[in-house]
Amino acid sequence: MTHEPGVGPWPGEWPADPAYDPELLRDGDRRNVVDRYRYWRMDAIVADLDAQRHPFHVAIENWQHDFNIGSIVRTANAFLASEVHVVGRRRWNRRGAMVTDRYQHVRHHDSVAAFATWADEQALGVVGIDNVEGSRPIEGAELARDCILVFGQEGPGLSEDMLAACRTTLAITQYGSTRSINVGAAAAIAMHTWILQHARR
Repeated sequence: MTHEPGVGPWPGEWPADPAYDPELLRDGDRRNVVDRYRYWRMDAIVADLDAQRHPFHVAIENWQHDFNIGSIVRTANAFLASEVHVVGRRRWNRRGAMVTDRYQHVRHHDSVAAFATWADEQALGVVGIDNVEGSRPIEGAELARDCILVFGQEGPGLSEDMLAACRTTLAITQYGSTRSINVGAAAAIAMHTWILQHARR
């Protein structure tokens, strides 16, 4: 037996709330959304999320068409990040986002300099996440409430220009033989660290 995800057509009289989508009420809602947003219009969901977003941002460099960006966007949506910033190439593989990019604000910056200028104008501290020399352990570090967690490419990590733009650089402590973990996994750990420190206090 296969279980079709989501819910079928709305049973009974339709709700009058304009947040609900008549087509979804009629046909059912098979989207990957939490139950409270079932049958809602996409713009209504985004508006509701915008009223609750956390003040941290996430950025990733995209010089080599990194396939992890979609995964990072999906995690940013799960933790209700304010925005995701793609620095470098505008195009990125959206497959890993699982359509969460429809609900998550994504901003593009052509260069590290443009990104750093924007962050400075918004008074957001840029926090690099990379296991480079001089990084402090993220465990025990206090993350600013208003910040941008920035990640480099899978493999080379943060560029020299981006490292220079960071106010501080933190590393995720590892205990095995591998030198680094997947950047999508690192982003999830760093975002959850922010959540543990600042969400729902």
